[in-house]
Amino acid sequence: MATTARFTGNVSPAAVALAWADWAMHAATAPGHQLNVFKAFAAIDKPGAAQTSDASPPPGMDRRFRDPSWDQPPFSWLRERFLRTQDFVDEMTGEIPGVDPHHRDVVRFMARQWLDVFSPSNQWWANPEVLSAIRETQGQNLVQGAQRWWSDLKDMAAGNAPGAGPEACQAFRVGHEIAATPGKVVYRNAYFELLQYAPTQAQTWREPVLIVPSWLLKYYILDLQAQHSLVRYLVSQGHSVFMISWHNPGPQDRDRGLDDYLESGLLSALREVRRLTGNVPVHACGYCLGGTLLAIAAATLARRNGSQRERQSGDDANVLASVTLLAAQTDFSEPGELGLFIDASQVAYLEAMMWRQGFISGEQLAGTFQLLNSRDLIWSRLMRDYLLGTPAQTTDFTVWNADTTRIPARLHSQCLRELYLNNALATGTLKIGGQPVALSDIRVPMFVVATERDHISPWRSVYKMHLLYNGDLTFALVSGGHNVGVVCEPGHARSHHRVATRVAGSAYRDPDEWFGATPAMQSSWWPAWQAWLLAQGSGKSIAAPWPPEKALHDAPGTYVLER
Repeated sequence: MATTARFTGNVSPAAVALAWADWAMHAATAPGHQLNVFKAFAAIDKPGAAQTSDASPPPGMDRRFRDPSWDQPPFSWLRERFLRTQDFVDEMTGEIPGVDPHHRDVVRFMARQWLDVFSPSNQWWANPEVLSAIRETQGQNLVQGAQRWWSDLKDMAAGNAPGAGPEACQAFRVGHEIAATPGKVVYRNAYFELLQYAPTQAQTWREPVLIVPSWLLKYYILDLQAQHSLVRYLVSQGHSVFMISWHNPGPQDRDRGLDDYLESGLLSALREVRRLTGNVPVHACGYCLGGTLLAIAAATLARRNGSQRERQSGDDANVLASVTLLAAQTDFSEPGELGLFIDASQVAYLEAMMWRQGFISGEQLAGTFQLLNSRDLIWSRLMRDYLLGTPAQTTDFTVWNADTTRIPARLHSQCLRELYLNNALATGTLKIGGQPVALSDIRVPMFVVATERDHISPWRSVYKMHLLYNGDLTFALVSGGHNVGVVCEPGHARSHHRVATRVAGSAYRDPDEWFGATPAMQSSWWPAWQAWLLAQGSGKSIAAPWPPEKALHDAPGTYVLER
């Protein structure tokens, strides 16, 4: 199976075949569906035919056709014909009685991927923007695009992400231009380094902030350039900030699992932060899967705090002042398009591949995430870089996104099976140390952030925390996607957010009702969160001695530099 996976791009051929067989057999016995498909097909060449599918946005909303030149014939005819073809494909792969929803979504996703290849925006001879650039530059845009293509090929041959080779990344060096907030490594074990950041004021708020990043990519997504750094913002507001920097595992770490990352990772970091700050409660903040791990930790601590033995020992009791989850799912029943790549057969193929390697690499994961947002990450890049010949622009986001990590085989397998396939965290069947993890046990206030265009943690899925947690919950829906929405500093152009608090005991509101009743505010969500943190704390400030007595290394440490 591992050998087969190498030739199929780690995609299960059985899963794909089952999806298409399910769709084809039910489509063959659904005359009503066949009639609708025939009508959609007949409308492809019918000028002015109305769109029949809600999945197809109006031409002005489709980012591929926003340039005004698409409104002029013959390009408007090519655009309209393509969109009607898109409607036909959506109708053909839409709702059919009896088809498994997962299989339906897989078929629709694959059909859309193939259709997007033939979009007129991707053909130089059918794209008015490209033709205009050819006229204006006498074809130099295609020459520059070919140079970009050759440069990207060389980057990939050297094991780097396209456009993120050593020369391109010189402007954003880890520890210099990015991940550069001053601090010290104050603790290290085989799983993580704990960074403590230097205060900028003589007094800091009494309760420290511990940030738990995802193990999928490096932590400094939250500490990019100074103007994009959430860490630097918190420090400037008087918070004492700690950060977990995960070790980049190799084949020898294949047996590290979720329980290890909880006990030897997050809970060890919490204990160390408390030791360094006088055993005060901690504001814990988790991003993406780091937030999922934090939710598991909070529930685990709540259960331990409820036992007589733990109350007597006091080791892990009362360690949290609040919990903040950033773009983090806890109910995985609706994981968005990422769920297309997760079923029993697909997980078996991934486990076979990881059995061979001992881990899953960042490059393998990056390919999946690019497919999920292929219009923006693949096809728009094809037009911008290769057809228009736009000069390369390396940003701090580009460098971070290319700085991939590995995930131990056991940890990744547990996440896929326990969280995604079985939805064990939401259903209370996940066990840590033989004890069930129930999010309803959490008693500290929570702040949950979701992003509007998140293709990894869809906001309605994140919103389901309202059904799993019974206490005071403040929910913020922010503009942008999974990364840009979270890294949204004050003053960010066109940023907005919605925020509302559900008080414990209040009736549940579905996400659409919540969205309609909560007005959007044109600003970053960071100040609203920072004010919430202060409201959950004691309101007291303490002296901020610096540097720590037993610092191991200057920030950003050594683990973040591991390749």
